[in-house]
Amino acid sequence: MIFDIEVNNVSLKYKDFAALNNISFKLKGGQIYGLLGRNGAGKTSLLSLLASFRQPTAGNIKIGGETPFENADIMQHASFIYDKDYKDEWNKVSVMLKFAERYRLNFDMDYARQLVDRFKLPLNKPVNKLSKGMQSAMNVTIGLASRTPVIIFDEAYLGMDAPNREIFYKELLEEQSRQPRTMILSTHLVSEMDYLFDEVLIIDKGDLVLHKNYEDLVSSGFSITGDSNSVDTFVKGMQKLNEKELGNTKSVMVYGDLSEEMRLEGQRIGLEIGQVSLQDLFIYLTSEED
Repeated sequence: MIFDIEVNNVSLKYKDFAALNNISFKLKGGQIYGLLGRNGAGKTSLLSLLASFRQPTAGNIKIGGETPFENADIMQHASFIYDKDYKDEWNKVSVMLKFAERYRLNFDMDYARQLVDRFKLPLNKPVNKLSKGMQSAMNVTIGLASRTPVIIFDEAYLGMDAPNREIFYKELLEEQSRQPRTMILSTHLVSEMDYLFDEVLIIDKGDLVLHKNYEDLVSSGFSITGDSNSVDTFVKGMQKLNEKELGNTKSVMVYGDLSEEMRLEGQRIGLEIGQVSLQDLFIYLTSEED
């Protein structure tokens, strides 16, 4: 079962604060989406709407063609994995897995036990006695083993060490290969996770800044470096994200299409043209203007 997601002119307000401003996009089912944004950009607000934790102030959301809010047929097919406060959770890890198995129709306990072994989770330890990293590993285990058609990970890696994060990424890709679903990952570890994404969405101050195929996005950012006058002439009319200058040498980051003819012309006049990472594009597409 694969669900598409449609977000149509969605806004969300908390009293006088606008968390989201008239956002619209469509997510095709069976792909992995990266949701990027600075702190306070509106990522968690958007994800909480997709997970049916609240209703939008305006607009509508469709999952599998249906409105998800208070719709049991849809809500049971969506998982929202986020950082929780477990200070009062005295149940053991094994009990938490049993709860998930009871309430998630497709929960695979055998797979959950495999993940427990991989993450070295102590089944008989109370959840509030686990380290932050182990709590995150438990959350990820429940999320992956639930095998819901829609799964949302909001900063799910918090506290996990590098080896466990690598296990998470590997399992996520293998799960997507075994049983495709619609996955949305919110993250600040852009350079570490970018290879996971089929498409990328960037939001900034409640606005959708960009929604693009990952390969197309990273092939649209370039650094142009060389003699200052030559660089200025070459990038005239382009969308400049950032520029640095040292003596007579200048480096400019641009966003947009760069034809093969333009690349050859840049090389002919002695310019160095390089690719820009998703992390750099994200930083400068959401940076404050001077």
